[in-house]
Amino acid sequence: MTQMALVIDLNVCVGCHACVTSCKEWNTSGEAGSLADQRPYDADPSGTFFNRVQTYEAGEFPLADTIHFPKSCLHCEDPPCVPVCPTGASYKRKEDGLVLVDFDKCIGCKYCAWACPYGARELDEERKEMTKCTLCADRIYNEALPERDRKPACVLACPTSARLFGDIHDPESVVSKAIRERGGYQLMPEWETRPANHYLPRKPVNAVHACGSGGSCGCHSDNTDELEAHGELNLASMAVRV
Repeated sequence: MTQMALVIDLNVCVGCHACVTSCKEWNTSGEAGSLADQRPYDADPSGTFFNRVQTYEAGEFPLADTIHFPKSCLHCEDPPCVPVCPTGASYKRKEDGLVLVDFDKCIGCKYCAWACPYGARELDEERKEMTKCTLCADRIYNEALPERDRKPACVLACPTSARLFGDIHDPESVVSKAIRERGGYQLMPEWETRPANHYLPRKPVNAVHACGSGGSCGCHSDNTDELEAHGELNLASMAVRV
């Protein structure tokens, strides 16, 4: 069975929000319909987004790091949002594993949002329908586009290639190889939803170059052993709760 998904490299995401804006643009003009913005220029703006990037600080000086964490629907292989939908609007597509919403059936009851442990569902306040990432289902099979462009808008927009797209059930796909070779992991596996999207773990910042002072302060000491003890930073479980 095919399972399309994203693999996100936390080492190279720079938090530029190109994925957020490209996602908003494509899906507002595509099959998903208009994605509402509420008070976009006021002090407390809000809106409907399929993809968001959370940024926060981790660790303490000189081992501090700024983390940019993209988050969207994870297209779980066992999605809890599907069985709770009273109208069948939320469903998992067999041919590619995408979790989608039939807007004609959605009544905006928010059951799917309550069931999702990742906060990936949003209610469009104007349409009163639940929305979520579709992995650009209306784009990746569009034969009117050049083959190189048949990828999610966020993947194409990423300037650092932090986002990979493919079939995680195909052992030879670029996403499967990245997961296998770099220890890609799922968010909150304890929920047993088996998220299709994976993250490549972020390595710790090298504290030897933390302050750029050229050795004039105490933080320029050799912290190699301490860094190795920390290992790779598995930050996704922290970010999902931010």
